[in-house]
Amino acid sequence: MATDVTDVRARPEPIKAVPVRHPGRWAAVAVLAVLTAMFVHVIVTNKAFKWGFIFENLFNQPVVDGLLRGTLLMTICAMAVGIALGVIIAVMRLSDNPILRSVAWVYTWFFRAVPRLVLLAVFGNLGILWSRVEFGVPFDTQLGALFGIPDLHLRVGGFTSRDVFAGFFAGLLGLALSEAAYMAEIVRAGIQSVDPGQAEAAEALGLSRGQALRRIILPQAMRVIVPPTGNETIAMLKDTSLLIMVPVTYELFFQLDAIGKRTFDPFPMYTAACLWYLALTSLLLVGQYFIERHFSRGYGKQDRAKLKLRGLAAEQGGGGGGVAA
Repeated sequence: MATDVTDVRARPEPIKAVPVRHPGRWAAVAVLAVLTAMFVHVIVTNKAFKWGFIFENLFNQPVVDGLLRGTLLMTICAMAVGIALGVIIAVMRLSDNPILRSVAWVYTWFFRAVPRLVLLAVFGNLGILWSRVEFGVPFDTQLGALFGIPDLHLRVGGFTSRDVFAGFFAGLLGLALSEAAYMAEIVRAGIQSVDPGQAEAAEALGLSRGQALRRIILPQAMRVIVPPTGNETIAMLKDTSLLIMVPVTYELFFQLDAIGKRTFDPFPMYTAACLWYLALTSLLLVGQYFIERHFSRGYGKQDRAKLKLRGLAAEQGGGGGGVAA
């Protein structure tokens, strides 16, 4: 008599999952918590901060004027000039003309090598080189003596250098020319990140090189250009504090430093400067986030695009259609 033999495999025991422990992580959290508590305790209990004195001078009229007429205005003007000049230098760096490439390289080499503090000190004392700057034919006096005309003057006008290369304009020159060198490298990297086939397609459609750069290349390069440009804007906002070397009197840090020196109590005013720069930088970070999100549209959203196409196909097909992934 045949008997059916059934092999019954024994059911495996359930896996006992043991969570991974991270003692180092918890130790780091404990250390950070203690350090944070110590920092807050120092801020709240240490009388050297003099919070009443800080808030008393944080919004007085000279400080607000220095913020608006110095820090913010200088940041806007220096970045505008730096970006415009940086685009020109970047195009020169990518030019087929070796002379333009060499000039652009020397420019970026010089202004990236010299610290901004030193540049501001140089431009603030640039009037030492020339007492007066005039426009016209150079060496007109020597030419007149050569041809027997002692009173020959071929100058059409000019200005006193000490009146121009000082204050706000000197600071603007130092910061803007330095910023242009960094923006040139940022723009050059952004242009080179675009597929060369885009430029070839634009030329095939009859666009000139300038039109292709303005309408095709730069809009696509903005995704790469915008993030470091936002960082440069934040750095420029902070570097306006270096204008104290020119000096620019209508500037935030200059005014706060002056209050500290006048009252023989500088540390609270340095704390006030930190609060102002923290607030301004936070606002710029929020703006940078939205600008980056705007220019990054269409990149890294393939899954979202597929879901949207599936929804459209379902609507058109009465719910029976779809798009294959």
